[in-house]
Amino acid sequence: MQKRGVLYIGNKLSEKGKTVSTIDTLSLLLEKEGFEVFTASSKHNKLLRFFNMLVATLRFGPKVSHVLIDTYSTQNFFYAVMVAWLCRILAVAYVPILHGGNLPERLSKSPGYSKRLFKGAKINVAPSKYLMEAFQRNGYHNIMHIPNSVEIRNYPFLLRKEIQPRLLWVRSFAEIYNPLLAVEILKKLIDKGINVSLTMVGPEKDGSLEKCKIEAKGLPVTITGKLSRKQWIELSASHDIFINTTNFDNTPVSLIEAAALGLPIVTTNVGGIPFLVNQETSVLVPPNNADAFVNAITNLLEDTVKTERLSRKGRQAAELFDWEKVKKSWLALMS
Repeated sequence: MQKRGVLYIGNKLSEKGKTVSTIDTLSLLLEKEGFEVFTASSKHNKLLRFFNMLVATLRFGPKVSHVLIDTYSTQNFFYAVMVAWLCRILAVAYVPILHGGNLPERLSKSPGYSKRLFKGAKINVAPSKYLMEAFQRNGYHNIMHIPNSVEIRNYPFLLRKEIQPRLLWVRSFAEIYNPLLAVEILKKLIDKGINVSLTMVGPEKDGSLEKCKIEAKGLPVTITGKLSRKQWIELSASHDIFINTTNFDNTPVSLIEAAALGLPIVTTNVGGIPFLVNQETSVLVPPNNADAFVNAITNLLEDTVKTERLSRKGRQAAELFDWEKVKKSWLALMS
């Protein structure tokens, strides 16, 4: 039987030291389901990457049934606009996959481009219900919710109950993810006399890593830089609380992964995060508020019943994102 062809357009930059993204994971999972998947682009230079995406669309568009387009709210929004334009010319179905908590703002800033991109799609895929509802409020109804997925068997569950203040932060070192707040939280916990440690995992993006190193000098902070998923999963076994300090977000896979591993989560309540987790599976706090984080962390250290509940409930919630469940929606969409 001939393989079904799919072209996936996005920033495939994990081999260039960037964070593993949906194009890296979903493309491999679709291949396992029998699809022939072409991807673009892994070019490091932004202009070359954009050109490579257009060339790939012209080359593979006529050979595939669907073009998947990772769609963001910043400058990358415009490569989605141009790829979609080519898809319409080639009469090939395209599917924007919506990323980034600021996409609703992009709908307001670029209404014309947004209408052509999203209205012309076969369907728009929202990994978060937050974005799906935002698009529906703006009059876009060709949209469906397909959550980000993990292969749950790759995440060994470790129940946390009586825990130590060993904090883990996993994200790109970028200002929007507010890594400096993690260091501030650490300082405040130390000031309270708590014997705390912090490990920060992720690649450099905009100079934030160096700023964190400066702020963390002399403190019990380990900054690993980028690790593979397997490496940070192994590292997680020696940590007890996962903190997520972001100021903007959609559906961070790192939260699903942390929950799958049994790590109690303390996270900001921004963007799509309250649609992804709730008070049964994590502790939600206001953004850019170190004191709220400190209070939540000290409470978890003292309340073993709550800590155990978050650990168990988090794992149960993460199991809903297992690829074996999520893939049914993708297969139905591309049938």
